[in-house]
Amino acid sequence: MRPVCTYTDFFVLCTGRNPRQTKAIHDEVRATLKRDGLLPHSLDGASEATWIISDYLDVVLHVFTPEARAFYRLEDLWGDVPVIGLEPEAAAS
Repeated sequence: MRPVCTYTDFFVLCTGRNPRQTKAIHDEVRATLKRDGLLPHSLDGASEATWIISDYLDVVLHVFTPEARAFYRLEDLWGDVPVIGLEPEAAAS
């Protein structure tokens, strides 16, 4: 995000299929980071779970439902910022 954004280095955008899955994604990320001693500076949207935003200062996590992601279109808003694409890890069997 730098140099176009002064308050964070990265936005992480991800999408769950519905509010329940969006909440589960957020909860798993939060639990994993908490084990490493990282807690969000602020959190919003967890009760509705259509767009959950967690601010970890250097990284801001956005977890959307498909409808919310299409409506807010953060990729378009921040279109001049380089994108680093990541593929999901394969589930352990």
